[in-house]
Amino acid sequence: MGIGWAGCAKHVDTRVAGNDDAAIDGATARLDELRAREQQDDLDCAEQCDVSTKTCATAEQLCGLVDRNTDRDDLPPRCAQAREQCAGAGDGCARCQGG
Repeated sequence: MGIGWAGCAKHVDTRVAGNDDAAIDGATARLDELRAREQQDDLDCAEQCDVSTKTCATAEQLCGLVDRNTDRDDLPPRCAQAREQCAGAGDGCARCQGG
């Protein structure tokens, strides 16, 4: 009975905050990967625009998580940085489509 209770309590205590923290960390890691991919010189226009789409979707996912954790002062700058990365990726896509 003690083991079941400990497992249940752990599940209840970490579910929301732990999941959001993990999701925030995961989105941040994906943005880092996308930034590295965006900086590769060998991307064609379709790949550049694909990176842009994925970057913006990941940024909005991250910002949604930030909005759910309004008590965390450390998170809004991460959302702002993600949206800036989205804008930069979008500019890269627009440049290759226009040129």
